Amino acid sequence: MTSTFLKSGAFILLLILIYTGFSTTDRLTWLMEVTPVIIIVPLLLATHSRFPLTPLLYFLIFLHAIILMVGGLYTYAKVPMGFEVQEWLGLSRNPYDKLGHFFQGLVPALAAREILIRGGYVHGRKMVAFLVCCIALAISAVYELIEWAAALALGQGADEFLGTQGDIWDTQSDMFCALLGALTTVLILQYWHTKQLLKLRIA
Repeated sequence: MTSTFLKSGAFILLLILIYTGFSTTDRLTWLMEVTPVIIIVPLLLATHSRFPLTPLLYFLIFLHAIILMVGGLYTYAKVPMGFEVQEWLGLSRNPYDKLGHFFQGLVPALAAREILIRGGYVHGRKMVAFLVCCIALAISAVYELIEWAAALALGQGADEFLGTQGDIWDTQSDMFCALLGALTTVLILQYWHTKQLLKLRIA
């Protein structure tokens, strides 16, 4: 059943990917934003039979992929839903990119937790939680380095990809949002996640 849901989810993501690719007005930015989706989804399909993940992790990866593709379609600074939230909360900028960075901490943290527990690499709930947050922040830092490299290579052409919107603390707030995502994993989702791991008889 999980395999069917996984393939159905991958097909839906493929349709969204095609739609956003044809509809975007900035194809280079779109490509940079959706590259993780293009890499991860086929990898999940290829490894499902020998290393199936928990339904919770698959579902959150699915949501994260949609967030990335919507960001690629409009560019993060111009996502319509973000403008609505900006007006509703009285913010000075479109906050949609912060949702992306929250998931950038949430999903890698959950994936790291699953790998560490299933592989028996770490023992002790507190140590697992600590390492999960460290891994999520490391991935967030690497992504910020990629953005920096893009800025150096493309100059102003990378502005839409960076999405700083004039915020000098954008990098720091991005990483803080990733930390919040990782903390959500270890403080809220871990109980549900552990139950699903037990059902797979691997916890």
